[in-house]
Amino acid sequence: MFSLYAAIWRVSGRRQIVLIVLSIAIAGLAAVPLSFQKDIINALTSGDLKTDILIRLCTGMMLVILLSLALKWVLGYRVSILGEDIIRLLRNRIYSGSKQDKSDGFDGIPTGTLATVISAESEELGKFSGSAFSEPVVQVGTLISVIGYIASTQPVLGAIALTMIIPQIILVLFTQRPVNRLVADRVRILRHSTDLITTTQADGIVQEVLDEFDAIYETRRRIFIWKLSTKFLLSAVNGAGTVAVLLLGGFIVIEGRTDVGTVVAATIGLGRLQGPTAFLIAFYRQVSATRVKFELLRGLRHNPENTP
Repeated sequence: MFSLYAAIWRVSGRRQIVLIVLSIAIAGLAAVPLSFQKDIINALTSGDLKTDILIRLCTGMMLVILLSLALKWVLGYRVSILGEDIIRLLRNRIYSGSKQDKSDGFDGIPTGTLATVISAESEELGKFSGSAFSEPVVQVGTLISVIGYIASTQPVLGAIALTMIIPQIILVLFTQRPVNRLVADRVRILRHSTDLITTTQADGIVQEVLDEFDAIYETRRRIFIWKLSTKFLLSAVNGAGTVAVLLLGGFIVIEGRTDVGTVVAATIGLGRLQGPTAFLIAFYRQVSATRVKFELLRGLRHNPENTP
């Protein structure tokens, strides 16, 4: 994974720094609306809320939301443009390298593999490169910001939020390895089948190509089973976390050790944690799969016969 990130940094380091700064700013604003929500709800339940105070709190909350959305727009645009730039760079280098190999007397990359790499694999790797640094910074920063806010207002509820994340991380680390193997198998099979289609003897290998398509289907089917089973377990953990916050938060309110606004803010915050957590899990899967594809891509010129 280090080699993948090192390669991305070499071609886009300066632009990644700008994206990281934007990401930190977005993450820093993540918990601010929760504070406004807590103050509004507590004032409403206590009966002390006046019209001017309500307007001020709602206005402040809306301004924070708009600022966060504006920063996300800028971040999203810069990430997308960077990704497209890296896609173009990859395609240029792969195509030029293949032509150079042939001019030097080498066989070069088979036509089918070259077409697959330029059309699909380069696009996947380029898109990932654009958000490789900024997206995890945003999501990890959001988790830290929200969990920190919940823990500062009610440590018990903050501990529940943290406890909910740990088993999800362990579960994903355990299930991703077999998925990576299946991703590598799928890439190799797809390259091989594309090479067969583009050979001059294509009419004579129809059944072999069809068998390759069946193998791709079976590989994807097994990937779906792993991913959907993992998603089921992760959703169950999220549901249990929400119930635990409501149960323990209710006990604490009944005992007079906290207020309703804190429990409501913690529940809303827990919902906000599910988004970054789900994204980080998906991002880890993407990093793992992209690393596999990157290694296959990097070894392409050294072993153009990279087939099953």
